[in-house]
Amino acid sequence: MKILVCGGSGFIGSAFIRNYVLNNPESYITNLDNLTIGSNQENLKNLHNNSHYKFVKDDIRNEILIADLVKDHDIIVNFAAESHVDRSIANPKPFIETNILGTFSLLEAIRKYDKFFVHVSTDEVYGDAENQSSFTELSQINTGNPYSATKAAADHLVASYHRTYGINCITTRCTNNFGPCQFPEKLIPKTIIRSIKNLKVPLYGDGTQIRSWIYVDDHVRAIESLISKGISGHVYNITAYDELTNKTIVEKTLDILGKSHDMIEYVGDRPGHDKRYSIDCSKIENQIGWKHQYKFDDALKQTVDWYLQNQSWWEPLINENTLHPQPWTITWK
Repeated sequence: MKILVCGGSGFIGSAFIRNYVLNNPESYITNLDNLTIGSNQENLKNLHNNSHYKFVKDDIRNEILIADLVKDHDIIVNFAAESHVDRSIANPKPFIETNILGTFSLLEAIRKYDKFFVHVSTDEVYGDAENQSSFTELSQINTGNPYSATKAAADHLVASYHRTYGINCITTRCTNNFGPCQFPEKLIPKTIIRSIKNLKVPLYGDGTQIRSWIYVDDHVRAIESLISKGISGHVYNITAYDELTNKTIVEKTLDILGKSHDMIEYVGDRPGHDKRYSIDCSKIENQIGWKHQYKFDDALKQTVDWYLQNQSWWEPLINENTLHPQPWTITWK
């Protein structure tokens, strides 16, 4: 089996590759990544001498290269995306270019060469679940920021290519991930790193925004299960059902680090901030047999320990932008 992983040097993509290589040592993996913000070759340093692993530095919008790569592989899994809401508010353009046009580039090659496509999306396409039941795969898409809008557009493109051209594909929509190798701009690693450096930890608004969380290894196991068992044309939600406020997340992290809650600093909320994300994943549990394995508190402790022990990984990545308390207010290229 030959698998093309787009965006494989990022947080979730690299976790998928590490997990897949471990479980399928006979398979061949090509990792296509442009090494933009959030990607790091150090995430896969243990595979650099593996003869079944190949790295290609390029952009998924490069249609000629994409066609050549897709032609030579059996399965294409796309993690390549601009993925931080805060940055999408400051500068939506890269999100439109990568998340929409990049997906289009892949779809064109996939329909030409008849390959199996796994489109990795997000629960944020459903929008705000405040005062609502958890969203299912049949729930209406209702985006609230440029990031989720571009992911929803890509979702619609994938669905349209399945219906119009009959491509073989599945779409996954997962909740907030956390774990080792997550870029420092995200809530949990930013909290850990700022705490280690004795900097105030920012909370947007009143910190009562609710997100559902999943440990990254559970997420990538779900994707691997769907590669072999998923039904073409279907959407699958993925979650561990751990719904927590941002304030609770930060407080739990500070407690593990032995830091005072006085380190929390409330800052102005970002524009259009959704109050709650919540999805139901009964479909993948009942149809595929996947269930999450990690308990949130245990996985959070493992994550904090990893950042404490791997300062050499995150230290080169931090700057005023990545640790900024209100990233949507600054200029991003």
